[in-house]
Amino acid sequence: MSAVLSPDAAHKARERKFNRRKRVNYIALALSLGAMAFGLFWLLWILFETARLGLAGITWATLTEMTPAPNEPGGLANAILGSVYMVLGATLVATPIGIMAGVYLVEYGANGWMGRVTRFVNDILLSAPSIVIGLFIYAVVVARYQQFSAWAGIAALALIVVPVVIRTTDNMLALVPSALREAAYALGAPKWKVVTRITLRAARAGVVTGVLLAVARIAGETAPLLFTALNNQFFTASLSEPMASLPVTIFKFAMSPYENWQQLAWAGVALITLAVLGLNILARVLTRTRL
Repeated sequence: MSAVLSPDAAHKARERKFNRRKRVNYIALALSLGAMAFGLFWLLWILFETARLGLAGITWATLTEMTPAPNEPGGLANAILGSVYMVLGATLVATPIGIMAGVYLVEYGANGWMGRVTRFVNDILLSAPSIVIGLFIYAVVVARYQQFSAWAGIAALALIVVPVVIRTTDNMLALVPSALREAAYALGAPKWKVVTRITLRAARAGVVTGVLLAVARIAGETAPLLFTALNNQFFTASLSEPMASLPVTIFKFAMSPYENWQQLAWAGVALITLAVLGLNILARVLTRTRL
């Protein structure tokens, strides 16, 4: 027969258990706060050094003049415009593909073998190193046509954007309640109209956020552009020629022994940091408000 504890003994046992849980909770909270403080320390240090060394180099000449020769005045205008061209081009190419693939996964192929294969391949692309994607585009495009070009850079960046947009669209559409779809079907709406007018409209804040996060990711990619767009000291509007970009220019100038190039590299780092920070803030705002 099991012994029955007296009320006082049972109360003391519960109190000991409660105190033990409190101690474990305090230890877990302290460890969590310590990990957060450790991460924030390095993040704030990086931001401080970027602001200290980079913001001072952002002048009107930095934004309007071409990349200079060593120890000569100049700026980053061609690199800035090249990055804008390639990031914008990759976004315009990859966003419709990613959204339509995400719509297929949720609305048409949720339980089919094609949907499972697509999700598996998308997961592989999502975790693939960017340098692997750059080498792939180099082998398929650059080596075949014997020409570095902005088109190759756009293709490499688009392959990075597509899996991010697919995953975000897939997740956001899956969160839309099935009752909305069923109500639209009950009113006689065709499937394409349900997708475009109901589900995509309900999930568009999350989809737009995914696109912005993908743009923020490719804005600082260097490895794919080294193998595809290469670099160009001068401005060119032709996408069939090598084109400068901020990440590649930063990589080149930061490794150089020339002081003016190093200062421009820090200015480029500050510009990319501000752009990515702005995109992330915009993405956070969009997730909290209805479009």
